[in-house]
Amino acid sequence: MRKTHPIRRAVLAGAATVSGIVLLLSLKPASDPASAAGSAAPQQTAAAQEAAQGGSADRAGTVTGDAVRTQYGPVQVRLTVSGGKVTDVAAVQAPSGGRSTQVTETAVPRLNRAALATQSADIDAVSGATYTSSGYKQSLQSALDKMEKAAGGADAGDSGTGGSAEAGGAPEGGGSAEAAERTVTGETVTTEYGPVQVRITVSGGKITAAEAVQSPSGGQSTRINGNAVPKLNAAAVAAGSADIDAVSGATYTSNGYKQSLQSALDQAGG
Repeated sequence: MRKTHPIRRAVLAGAATVSGIVLLLSLKPASDPASAAGSAAPQQTAAAQEAAQGGSADRAGTVTGDAVRTQYGPVQVRLTVSGGKVTDVAAVQAPSGGRSTQVTETAVPRLNRAALATQSADIDAVSGATYTSSGYKQSLQSALDKMEKAAGGADAGDSGTGGSAEAGGAPEGGGSAEAAERTVTGETVTTEYGPVQVRITVSGGKITAAEAVQSPSGGQSTRINGNAVPKLNAAAVAAGSADIDAVSGATYTSNGYKQSLQSALDQAGG
């Protein structure tokens, strides 16, 4: 058969056509995964962005308030924060030993629930646990102040182009000075029954904790000041100043306390 025979040309043409179809079919699957991968990639990126945004907004973590001394022992509150809200409250320190253990076991869970419900330190004292309640509220307030300060710092960092401008302008307004937490000890004031000296913790321009590092003791003075000093501490935090009432039956201690408190406030710039 000659090479130019019509049948041979037909056979060759048919073979070429079949080969072309096979080649096209073999290429098509290879293009599908690439297309699928291309469409999946944007979905994965969107999910990752959503997760990142959610994590930033939650700002989950814990904040521990100042330890507040009471007549029966220190009280300190820790908050768990998520999404800008308090999600859990716990007392990491509370009076213990003897009857204090029983009182604490009853009072602290109630205080925890109240703090969680109100999201503030504006909670009622538990009957029969006045000192623990007072110390709890002071420590809780200091933890809330720290939480607010941390949230404010994060907001300033997330504010984009306005963040740096606001941060730069903060010293003019005194914001950074007010926000800094520090402890200041007042002068020692001598009274007829012994020295009185007050130490305060200041944060955000407010008194977050107050304690008497010295007070008259011995004999009846121990009993009187065991009752008076916690009341004076609570009053100083509530008032945010030395303009507080004297405790009945503890006039000398009260006057010395107020003088030492005022000197501490003067040092703190308040």
